[in-house]
Amino acid sequence: MKRYILTLLLTCFSSISFSQIHEIGFFLGGSNIIGDIGSTNYIYPNQISGGLVYKYNLNPRIALRGNYNNISISAVDRESDNIFRQQRDFSASNTIHELAVGLEFNFFDYNIRDREQSFTPYILAQVAANSFKTPAGIQGADVIFENKFSLAIPLGVGIKGRITDHLAYGLEVAVRLTFDDDIDYTTSEIPILDFAGNGNDFYTFAGFSIVYTFGRPACYADLDNL
Repeated sequence: MKRYILTLLLTCFSSISFSQIHEIGFFLGGSNIIGDIGSTNYIYPNQISGGLVYKYNLNPRIALRGNYNNISISAVDRESDNIFRQQRDFSASNTIHELAVGLEFNFFDYNIRDREQSFTPYILAQVAANSFKTPAGIQGADVIFENKFSLAIPLGVGIKGRITDHLAYGLEVAVRLTFDDDIDYTTSEIPILDFAGNGNDFYTFAGFSIVYTFGRPACYADLDNL
């Protein structure tokens, strides 16, 4: 009986010693678009963007993760290294509202309450629903816009580590692969905005996060069956 109780206590202690299972915080950084307008640099933050993040740690290596992000993008042909784009001198701006869910995979065991496990690189894989403005037509000299809902696939890498027993930081770069070619307003549906694009647009979001961690895994047992 004592042996079983000791085993139970050790199991509970092991479970409780694992870091808090909930993380909630904010993300702030820069964003840019790679499309048919503006710079062709893959990581070239030129707009400030931000969002909220929640994580549920399944174990020290894997976390379920959800994000809401408000991502501003700006594309200016003058900033491109492409001479043709510079001469065309077109520009576009958009705001992407994004809700993403997926998994975060840690390279090392992660537990901010254990200083030996309080830092790790990680990779991110998610599926996102987003909305943004897209050209719907031309009225006189003005472009008429409408809201469009679509999907994207965020993929990223980052590092995270301990600030205190309950606070952690993260540095992350993630790209959103989209299924759309009109985030930068270029579309084959409107001749004046048909710039003969070479594929779907995608956008990046790079920056830092601060999260507050709380909650611990429960330890349940029926002592009557011991």
